[in-house]
Amino acid sequence: MTPDRSRGFIAAPGYRFILAGVVLIFLGVITGWQVLTVLGIVSAAFFGYFFRDPEREIPADPWAVVSPADGKVVAVDEVPAFQHYPESAKRVAIFMNVFDVHVNRAPVAGTVMAIAHQPGRFKAAFREAAALQNEQRLTLLDSNAGHLVLVVQIAGLLARRIVGWVQRGQSLGRGERLGMICFGSRVDLYLPAESRILVKVGDRVKAGSSVVASWS
Repeated sequence: MTPDRSRGFIAAPGYRFILAGVVLIFLGVITGWQVLTVLGIVSAAFFGYFFRDPEREIPADPWAVVSPADGKVVAVDEVPAFQHYPESAKRVAIFMNVFDVHVNRAPVAGTVMAIAHQPGRFKAAFREAAALQNEQRLTLLDSNAGHLVLVVQIAGLLARRIVGWVQRGQSLGRGERLGMICFGSRVDLYLPAESRILVKVGDRVKAGSSVVASWS
């Protein structure tokens, strides 16, 4: 059964990193080594911040497509058929730096049609080559509006782990959590060619709350 991701301000994968910082603090205190204590405090604080998982206000518009990730839009273009996406599509690529929330969300309400993992390299995620060569996880959604939507979580230069929280056949609401990528990375969103894109390169977006496209 897929865990309920709607609870807790810290994403589950972060607890072990925070615990490591707490252990350093404990060791620093009992040994009297202040450097270790400070390192533990900084570490625990950073990972607590990085793995934050805030609630978001989800737009009610049934035709709205929300951002699957926090970050900066680095590409808006049209691309040919891509792996599980069977036709040409419009793509919105979002780069997440290390300070962005890294929990990813479903851009539309619908059913998970397919999930695939593609092994690969760990190039800088903001580079175009990352879309084809980097480690990635693909989630294909059949939206309730009748459109296919593909979310591609792409590992980056520092990212070494892509976490998925959904399964094939599962129904998702718009803005529902579907996974996260640990440390700087990127998410590409593939939409039908007739989609009306509402963002441009350089825009900052938030997962689940920023509307990036519409079908109205």
